[in-house]
Amino acid sequence: MKFTIALTALLLASCSQAETAHRQPEPKQLPSHTAQQGTTMNITIGQHTFTADFAETAATAELQKRLPLTLTMQDLHRNEKYATLPQALPAADEAVEHIEAGDILLWQGDTVVIFYESFTTPYRYTRLGKIRNAGSLKAAVGTGGVQVKFAAQ
Repeated sequence: MKFTIALTALLLASCSQAETAHRQPEPKQLPSHTAQQGTTMNITIGQHTFTADFAETAATAELQKRLPLTLTMQDLHRNEKYATLPQALPAADEAVEHIEAGDILLWQGDTVVIFYESFTTPYRYTRLGKIRNAGSLKAAVGTGGVQVKFAAQ
């Protein structure tokens, strides 16, 4: 009887450990372009430098190859700055529905847009990245045109 109880306890413990190991998620594998080139960039606007996290898209991988890049960005609708790229990036547009201040998106494959206001939108974009701590972004971009430097970290 003691042997049966001990054997049952041992089997239950083994099953419990196997079940726990089975439930643990596997580590997320980053795409090779992200692992090789980094996951963040610096965005400098005047005297302000922001850190942005790259999105995991083909457009971002291509953008990283072109850094550093300085663009003169114009204001549009008092909520975004945009600039046309010298060469288009691979687009994978999706309905974003809600834009957050700090979003960096690609419009129609050839226009980089930095949003400094949050709002809803019916438009489609390809994600490029997201600026961390975008609280002072609106003040940094100001009104009118602004020079923006994108650089790998």
